[in-house]
Amino acid sequence: MTAIPAPMPATSTPTVALQEKPKASFDWQKSLNRALGGGIAGASAMVVQVLTLMPMRTVMNYQYRNGGTTVGSVKLLYQNGVAHGGSAFSGVRRYYRGLAPALIQGPLSRFGDTAANQGALALLDSSSLTQDLPIPVKTLGASFFAAGFRIFLTPVDTVKTILQTNGAQGMPVLRARLAAHGLPTLWYGAVATAAATFVGHYPWYTVYNYLHASLPKYDTMGKKLMRNAAIGFTASVVSDSISNSLRVIKTYRQTHHDKVPYVRAVREVVAKDGVAGLFGRGLKTRIITNGLQGLMFSVLWRLFEDELMPRR
Repeated sequence: MTAIPAPMPATSTPTVALQEKPKASFDWQKSLNRALGGGIAGASAMVVQVLTLMPMRTVMNYQYRNGGTTVGSVKLLYQNGVAHGGSAFSGVRRYYRGLAPALIQGPLSRFGDTAANQGALALLDSSSLTQDLPIPVKTLGASFFAAGFRIFLTPVDTVKTILQTNGAQGMPVLRARLAAHGLPTLWYGAVATAAATFVGHYPWYTVYNYLHASLPKYDTMGKKLMRNAAIGFTASVVSDSISNSLRVIKTYRQTHHDKVPYVRAVREVVAKDGVAGLFGRGLKTRIITNGLQGLMFSVLWRLFEDELMPRR
């Protein structure tokens, strides 16, 4: 007798893997973690930069205030230090006038810059509504935040910059201005500071974010460092070329012995060095200094961030 095959058990409709719907809400916790991690890494990198590049930034700010060439400013600053201290060590120390406030202002400002950038990118990337936005759009909000944060830090920056440009006479100049015009004098140049920060921050991080997302990534340490260094240097050259004139006016008003309105500051700079001076004072020094700083920062920031928040 032929065996009759047992009927196949009834089967349900074949299981279809459900595709996970794109997440529309924002991941605020992840964004906060990225902001804090990126900010701490940025501040740590800035401490190293302040200690190593302080002389070049002093020369740059001196040029912003007084004009002149890079080599001439280096000589004048050294001679000024020797004249007041009586030794070669005093000449070298002149380049480090304002170091204490620089160690406060530099890392804090860089914390705000990097925290804003990393937090904004992480927040916008966490939602399907915004993750495909162009990088320049994603960077815009971070730049506004960074500009506002610099206004908060203006008093520390004022003390630092006055010491850099005026040397031993810096604190007497500041005390006289405080006596004549009160505490608001500490915020002289705050509007130009915010504007220069935005105009500098936005192209720097737009270029940085674009190149970081576009260029090939490497696993070997040497190639990784070279990649980050090239990205940082390129971003700094673009940023400095755009924002230099605002920094000239900011420094001129911030370090002047008197209360100088912005219009008067522009007129006095143009009267001495012409329109080229307004846009070009200290620009060569700034491109060299900030090129090195951007190179170092890009490398150190990513190294510190990888230690603080290893990529999974």
